[in-house]
Amino acid sequence: MRKILLGVFTAILTFAADDPWAKVKDLKTGTELRVYKKGASQPLLVKMDEVTDENLVVVNKKEQIAIPKDQIDRVDYRPVKSRVTKETRTTVSNGGEAAPPAPGPDQNAGGPTTSTSTNVSFGSKADFETIYRRPANLHPANPVK
Repeated sequence: MRKILLGVFTAILTFAADDPWAKVKDLKTGTELRVYKKGASQPLLVKMDEVTDENLVVVNKKEQIAIPKDQIDRVDYRPVKSRVTKETRTTVSNGGEAAPPAPGPDQNAGGPTTSTSTNVSFGSKADFETIYRRPANLHPANPVK
């Protein structure tokens, strides 16, 4: 009995791992999507709202749309990537004097100095990546003769 249950669970896990729609379900709400519908010449640029087994619910501008899974050829998503990069550089120098400094109120005038600079840059958004393609129908209902 345990072997049968183990076999069933293994089959379920294998099917879930191969299901491309499961990857779409794992996306977070608000993820930018490019949805290619059957017969459409241009993709929809939308934000993901929720995913069910039958539909992809998206927000297009301020309108919520449910797109049936069987109407979708491909879904691309834009991965979340930090667009801000920060670089800090620290340099230490000896001050360039050959003779020791003259005694005075500032005893450290001739010693090493430290300089720090920080640069912040803003990059572009990440490119879209394909996360779902409608599987090819291996057994068509009406085969061509």
